[in-house]
Amino acid sequence: MDRGATERYARHLLLPAVGELGQRRLRAAHVAVIGVGGLGSPALLYLAAAGVGRLTIIDDDVVDVTNLQRQVIHPDAAVGQPKVDSAAAAVRALNPDVDVITHRARLTPGNAAELLAGAYLVLDGSDNFETRYAVNDACAALGLPCVWASVYRLQAQVSVFWADPPAPHRGTDLRDLFPAPPAPGTVPTCGDAGVLGALTGQVGSMMAGEAVKLICGIGTPLLGRVAFVDLADATVTHLPLAPRPRSHSRPRSGPPEATAAPATPPTHQHPLVTPTDLAAELTSETPPVVLDVREPAEVAIAAIPGSLRVPLADVLADPTAIGLAPDADVVVHCKVQPRAEAAAAALTQAGASRVRVLAGGILAWVREVDPSQPAY
Repeated sequence: MDRGATERYARHLLLPAVGELGQRRLRAAHVAVIGVGGLGSPALLYLAAAGVGRLTIIDDDVVDVTNLQRQVIHPDAAVGQPKVDSAAAAVRALNPDVDVITHRARLTPGNAAELLAGAYLVLDGSDNFETRYAVNDACAALGLPCVWASVYRLQAQVSVFWADPPAPHRGTDLRDLFPAPPAPGTVPTCGDAGVLGALTGQVGSMMAGEAVKLICGIGTPLLGRVAFVDLADATVTHLPLAPRPRSHSRPRSGPPEATAAPATPPTHQHPLVTPTDLAAELTSETPPVVLDVREPAEVAIAAIPGSLRVPLADVLADPTAIGLAPDADVVVHCKVQPRAEAAAAALTQAGASRVRVLAGGILAWVREVDPSQPAY
């Protein structure tokens, strides 16, 4: 190692578990990071600072002002820019020796092999189930270890999935923990439920630590274990994860296209009404009932005046408890649309005959009808 590298990584070189050999392994490593959000942001910064030689950054989104509370790799000036560009600039500014490859794209079963080409391991910081399962299935097919995490409000889960790890470890993947993704709209996202920014920093750092351990061959990685992090109680609980019986598990070989379950987009079973049309209807002599199925904290940010507010969980538990007449003209809405679709389906199944869904949810209402209210 030259003098510059020796000085930069001196604190690593002092660690008996890392030393010069571990630092050389980091320099030779290639890590693909999926998603530059709350988890990918701190993980990328620490991987770059650790001296990982090549980082591939994959994300199709742009920086939004609502990201800045937790996605610490993006500065305020980057709002509106592609996340991969903002992240690449931050990585290069932190450590110019790191080779950065960017792909402004969403990883899918069809492009996974190309986007992950040459990677030693994958860090999954994606924020949607379709991408998470595509990443998992691609890693299982390509034989790549995947550092995975998920956050919800003040809690998180972290693990390392590897279909064919070295002995004595047994191979596991995301489908051993959750065999199939949940139905669209049944699990709230961070944008729906909220998340503490510091928690994503803590968990993203844990993910970077697991990646460094795997690269350097040190410590005991989270293979066959899931770490449950509860920030409110300051606890981390480890639970074992065993592979499902082979007769019921998915194939662990073959190209990603052959092993990945095709994503099924949600179908809209109920008529949609645009925000402008709904605004006009609300001024008529027979306005519809507007049912807001978001959480109270969301309603406090922005709301349609006069709406009936019942969280989705309560609607699903007992649609009749709302007290709507079977022939009532009802327009259901949430933040965007998925939760409203789920609530509309429950109401219809309970006997409601005139249920519509607000296209685009409250965000579309704010954008098209009442821009005086904030988006979130």
